[in-house]
Amino acid sequence: MSRFPKAFLAAAWLAAAASAQATPNYPGVGRAATPKEVAAWDIDVRPDFKGLPPGSGTVTKGQDVWETKCAQCHGFFGESGEVFSPLVGGVTPADITAGRVANLINPGYPGRTTMMKTPTLSTLWDYINRAMPWTAPKTLTTEEVYAVTAFLLNLSGVVPDSFTLSDQNMADVQKRMPNRNGMTTKHDLWPGNEFGGTPKPDTRNVACMKDCAPEPKVASFLPDFARNAHGNLAEQNRPVGPQRGVDTTRPEVKPGAQAPLAAAPVVTAQASIPAKPPVAPQAVAPGVDPKAALVLAQKNNCMACHAVDKKILGPSFQDIAKKHAGKTDYLAEKIKAGGAGLWGPIPMPAQSLNDTEAKALAAWLAAGAEK
Repeated sequence: MSRFPKAFLAAAWLAAAASAQATPNYPGVGRAATPKEVAAWDIDVRPDFKGLPPGSGTVTKGQDVWETKCAQCHGFFGESGEVFSPLVGGVTPADITAGRVANLINPGYPGRTTMMKTPTLSTLWDYINRAMPWTAPKTLTTEEVYAVTAFLLNLSGVVPDSFTLSDQNMADVQKRMPNRNGMTTKHDLWPGNEFGGTPKPDTRNVACMKDCAPEPKVASFLPDFARNAHGNLAEQNRPVGPQRGVDTTRPEVKPGAQAPLAAAPVVTAQASIPAKPPVAPQAVAPGVDPKAALVLAQKNNCMACHAVDKKILGPSFQDIAKKHAGKTDYLAEKIKAGGAGLWGPIPMPAQSLNDTEAKALAAWLAAGAEK
């Protein structure tokens, strides 16, 4: 094909794309996004720092933001593994010099932290900007993102206490990332040669279209008698990170089946235990407005882990209401403090809502969590 037809086809494609923006091909199904809407989503930052907004933030400011918005999940020094895997730890001054974290190949080190693995500073900045805090993503200002990033770098010894991170010095700090040499771009995932990539993929798989090998069938599974042969995995967690093993003292739950109930203890007449008198429920605040409570739950991102009538990551609001009917004060305290173990292995971090909002949500739960 000559160069002219190629140019003609390219121009025709661009014209068609512009027409599609102006007049969607699917009438009645949405509309074309406006430039302002596209810009609101176009916030990614590339490894060459294209897309990075102007701004700066100090380590000191980052510590203040961290303690109020980040420490509840990650610990005051980024070391906590209670909710998520630790962010900080395992990095040495020698790693910063070499650009390769030695503990990544040290079988004696108990786990891998974010600062051990992350090769590019842009990845760290970008993720904090778009996804943090967990309960309120995209609420950090540009200054706060720079500051929190600077604080994480400081905790790992990459920058000093007095450092100010900005769009002007990010490239210089990248040269001190502990695992900057731990990533390769010698594959076809990067476009062109901008980052030293290659047009050839790193695999040579060929799709089978005929006379293909049959799909392998699993011939055996771990037998029930071997499930708990080496002790309960739930009690053998790694010392770093929230990786929690399954409770192997109980039978495996097959897909679609309900978890087996623990057998009720047999109590003889001689050893019978007198029933405890029922605890009188606390008075529920009158005039609980379900709609207002749901607005509060949405505002404080409770709905990310809970639904009114079904389990997501945490129990449903109605299951909580059944278990703790009338316990307004107790529920308000649990909402604020968080906890783990009552509804499964996944912990709920402490919440930052004020006392009035916590009381309102607790009163709604104590009254039955009606929609």
